[in-house]
Amino acid sequence: MRFEKKRGSSAPVVLPIVCVVVLIHLLTAGRYGIFRDELYYIACARHLGAGYVDHPPLIAWITWLVLHTLGSSLLALRLLPALASGLLVWMTARIAQDWGGGRYAQFLAALSIAPVPIYLILQHWLTMNAFEPLCWTGIFWAASRLMLRQQPRYLIWIGVLAGIGLENKYSIVFPLLGLLCGILLNPERKWLRSPYLAIAVAFAMMLFLPNLLWLVHHGFPFLEFESHSRLSDARILRGPVSFLLDQARIMNPVLAPLWILGLGWFFTKEGKAIRPIGTAALFVMLLLLGLQAKNYYVSPVYPILFASGAVLLERLSARRLWLRAVYPICLVVSGCVLAPLVMPILSPPRFLAYHHLWHDFTPVVFENEPERPLPQYFSDEFGWEAMTQITAQIFHQLPPREQAHTAIFANNYGQAAAIDFFGPRYGLPASISNAQTYWLWGPRQYDGQSVIVLGSDGRGDREHFRSVEAAGVVNSVYSRDNERYTIFVCRGIYPPLGVLWTRIKAW
Repeated sequence: MRFEKKRGSSAPVVLPIVCVVVLIHLLTAGRYGIFRDELYYIACARHLGAGYVDHPPLIAWITWLVLHTLGSSLLALRLLPALASGLLVWMTARIAQDWGGGRYAQFLAALSIAPVPIYLILQHWLTMNAFEPLCWTGIFWAASRLMLRQQPRYLIWIGVLAGIGLENKYSIVFPLLGLLCGILLNPERKWLRSPYLAIAVAFAMMLFLPNLLWLVHHGFPFLEFESHSRLSDARILRGPVSFLLDQARIMNPVLAPLWILGLGWFFTKEGKAIRPIGTAALFVMLLLLGLQAKNYYVSPVYPILFASGAVLLERLSARRLWLRAVYPICLVVSGCVLAPLVMPILSPPRFLAYHHLWHDFTPVVFENEPERPLPQYFSDEFGWEAMTQITAQIFHQLPPREQAHTAIFANNYGQAAAIDFFGPRYGLPASISNAQTYWLWGPRQYDGQSVIVLGSDGRGDREHFRSVEAAGVVNSVYSRDNERYTIFVCRGIYPPLGVLWTRIKAW
């Protein structure tokens, strides 16, 4: 079955939205500082490999490419995420067009991406989350063309996108499982007998093979990391009702009617041709709810719901022109209200005043940690260079002979990566850490007889060193609370660092 022929090109109504979205990201790219995870991915890019403890390798490869072509400025780092945000707008409009939407549906589908708080946050940074919605949406788009055009070659596109997605973020398995479920429950299961499916699986496995071999060689460390992450005190566990309410908040409450309509559209007579996609979206939502996943893990599924919702709303509003005018205005107004809460548009003091005014509408909470005075997604952009400067002062106060064998040990990957990024300009050596992939990189050449310790709460250090001396304090005004601590200089490690290293892994 095919939808009716597309009515009009999407370019005149969509390209302006694409340009505005990209421009907003570029104009705010250098507003605050570099993000914790960006620092870590830069460190990973300087240790290129086929895998890392807590993520697949694609983001490190992308970061390496950016560093060697555009440089390490904030604008350079955040150019590709900004372009990804624009591409997601365009893809959503094209999907609405494929599904029979006219110019209004295409316009509304494109506009729906712009005021989404979680997208404004995650597509601000050079992280794997900036590209995840593109992978999910691309797979669903290819699947819809498979069903509408009855051309099995789109199975190969699904396989290629699945392979790329696996190299970006393992969560790509959720839409793939959802799509499989949707196909099994609908007449489209005939495609499971197609020889093209074997080709698609082969492409996916070929693209994923480097990381798979790395995972096998290292004993699948991601599973251990994820297990520990689920038990962390920082993880927010949400019940079913809270999880669903979170969806409205992180996706913008004004958009809730659109994606709810979009989900329902797949189960109407008009949406029957691509019902497996709606089934997949529902499966993903229920699965992640059941797994008590973080609320934003579902966010990449929404572009297809915005597209289908826009198609349905175009039909419903054919005789209600006032609705066609009012709803986009509501989206723009809501975006203007929410954007300063999730993007670095205002200076920190002005943000605090604005946040106080709209505190009850703060749309996103990532972790169960103290977040004063700024939300975590902002506070993680502050304090890294100041911390490095204080560490450098302590390091250079040591006798030159001691400096030569003094290690800088960080208790989390953000501190370690900040030392590696900012440290060279202050004459610091590379850091060591027991966190994430830093643990696999080992203690380098250090024996541990002299160690500057970052991020310690004061416990455990005296257990392994003969002397522990408080040497400085990190206390950036806008950093998160657990990034305010005392820096210790520790001497005389026992047992030897090489022996101790195997016991201090913190995944």
